[in-house]
Amino acid sequence: MRVDKFLWCIRIFKTRSLAANACKKGQIKLDGTSLKPSKEIFGNEIITIRKNQINYKIKVLDIPPNRVGAKLVDLYRKDLTPKEEFEKTELLKYAKDYYRKKGAGRPTKKDRRDIEGYQEDVYEDL
Repeated sequence: MRVDKFLWCIRIFKTRSLAANACKKGQIKLDGTSLKPSKEIFGNEIITIRKNQINYKIKVLDIPPNRVGAKLVDLYRKDLTPKEEFEKTELLKYAKDYYRKKGAGRPTKKDRRDIEGYQEDVYEDL
């Protein structure tokens, strides 16, 4: 079965064209080499998928006949993704929450006071 069709069948990607685009961008790898969407997949292969800043590792257990329901996905793949990958995204989320979103408008009164306090500290040192 083609790798793009396999990823669509086991519900990694919502559409087959999204799976094919991920292959073309080099986000799908087998043994460290990027795969084309037309690459044939067989059982007992480990595929690395880069999606949403997470490197998923999936072992192909069997080839599904066509797209399967969410409850049956585990019959065809085994998730080997280490927990550290998910912890990295948690750290990124906390780092992003500290800053205001781009285009959020003028600085708030607290932001202005922080800026003025920083400027006063810098000028006192001179």
